[in-house]
Amino acid sequence: MSELDSVQEVLSNEYEHEAVPAKARRSTFSISMVWLGFPMIITGAMTGSIMVAGMGFKSALWAMVIGNALMFAYVGANGVLGTTRGHNFALIASAVFGKKGYVLASGLLSTLLLGWYAVQTGITGNLIHTAFKLDYLTMTVPAGALYLGIIYVGIKGLHWIGLVSVPLFVVLGGWVALDSASIAGWAKVLAYAGTKPEMSMSFGVALTIVITLFVDAGTVTADFNRWATNTKSSLIATFCAFPFANLLAMLVGGVMTAALALPDPQPFGLDNMFGYLIGQNKPWLSVLAFVFLFCNLGSVCAHCLYNSAVGWSRIGGGRMRLFAVGLAVVGIFIAAANVWALFIPWLSVLGILVPPIGAIVLADLYFIRPGATIEANWRPRAFIAWIVGSLVAFAVETFAPQMSTAICAFIAGGACYFALNTGPARQPSVELGSLKP
Repeated sequence: MSELDSVQEVLSNEYEHEAVPAKARRSTFSISMVWLGFPMIITGAMTGSIMVAGMGFKSALWAMVIGNALMFAYVGANGVLGTTRGHNFALIASAVFGKKGYVLASGLLSTLLLGWYAVQTGITGNLIHTAFKLDYLTMTVPAGALYLGIIYVGIKGLHWIGLVSVPLFVVLGGWVALDSASIAGWAKVLAYAGTKPEMSMSFGVALTIVITLFVDAGTVTADFNRWATNTKSSLIATFCAFPFANLLAMLVGGVMTAALALPDPQPFGLDNMFGYLIGQNKPWLSVLAFVFLFCNLGSVCAHCLYNSAVGWSRIGGGRMRLFAVGLAVVGIFIAAANVWALFIPWLSVLGILVPPIGAIVLADLYFIRPGATIEANWRPRAFIAWIVGSLVAFAVETFAPQMSTAICAFIAGGACYFALNTGPARQPSVELGSLKP
């Protein structure tokens, strides 16, 4: 095999503008590794820490289990659409929102996922800076470039980083949880009531946190699951992420927080599993933790940048790798501005804007118009339902913050879309642009 053939073998076609053909589909193991490496991350452990500190261990555990079960249903359904059609999210959205309208939905999600890339890259730099007193920018910029290198390979790169990141997390995260719990005692962990039991985080808010941590990536899950060979393979891969990987990551952080019972945990400092490893004051473990951090957050950053680049490459009519380079530069610049500090407000925004999109896609392609193809330029009913779902979510966020913003947004968006498209006297209407050649 020539050198050129070797490069082409690695940098294979990503099928940004067409269905993934059967010959290019990947094994169940490969797609499962892609998904395992996405949510099994330090940020998930940080999220579990936030929830346990806010509402106590038992209540947080219930929220984690229920939230992840809902995510399996949501992501699994979206993933099957990608598998059966072979299309990425942008192509699927073109059928639901229109040949031109999809740009708004896909562009929003692709931009939000670029924000996630920036957030995770910034967290990398901050944790290294906090633990080893190294310059924040000096660590952040190379980290962002390294993560770009992973996805430049394409879907294969996500598989490869998962093969490294997942075993490291299982071993190190499992040890952190078991070691901290053995010191404090499991009875203390289970009985932990949170830092402020009198002002406990509501169950609805906790569900929103679980869901919105991956609701944007879960909505564009077709970007990954289009590579699966069949529906069974798609669902197995999804299950590896939700509930398995995501729940495991949250439990690591939650158990550690309950065991240590810190009075004011700071998950973005060293009050997390990375900090626990560093705190053992063993040079070899610190070196391992350093490598683990880059591999682990590199995995989630690569996934987010891949989703963003696939979406924008479809919108821009170019190739994923070219867009990935430009988007990475933007993301690194944003990370340098410390956007990771806006983590919780970021989740609130996602809970308002994203769930209605997924609800409309599922309602349309499973119930209203199964088998729909890309025809009209714009589909106004989809946008009306999206606006209604987001307005309901904003109202819930403002006037009933104890409820789950994400779930309310999903239900409202889906119900509105059903109402606009069904009814005994409903007559078919011509979508904008559908009569154009």
